[in-house]
Amino acid sequence: MTTTTRTLIVTKTDRSRLERLISEAQTQDGRHAEYLTALRGELRQARTVRPSEVPPNVVTMNSTVRLRDLDTGENETYTLVYPHQADASAGRISVLAPVGTAIIGNRVGDTIEWPVPAGLRRLKVQAVLDQPERARASDS
Repeated sequence: MTTTTRTLIVTKTDRSRLERLISEAQTQDGRHAEYLTALRGELRQARTVRPSEVPPNVVTMNSTVRLRDLDTGENETYTLVYPHQADASAGRISVLAPVGTAIIGNRVGDTIEWPVPAGLRRLKVQAVLDQPERARASDS
């Protein structure tokens, strides 16, 4: 999985929750081992900021984002959630799903690539439509 631009950004709250999620998931059946390793790698490289400091164009947990598939030209809209909140039919994707792990911490304009059985999947972050973590921080 590669991002073709800047350092990833995560909020302190997201980092804490995601590190706990990784620890808990590793003690379970190992179904998500590959994605847990990828997510841990993403977090190690990420810069951590307070929720109120995260730029409005960054994908955080609970963000709704519009992505463009660079191979098909199709636009896709997802909300990035924790595994227990995932519902593909409602557009809520788990941070442990390949696309979820790939987009967290990226910004509008970033291109994400990762291997899939059919080759390489390439998505571009077109827009962050909603970023509730930052919105809640600014309300306080």
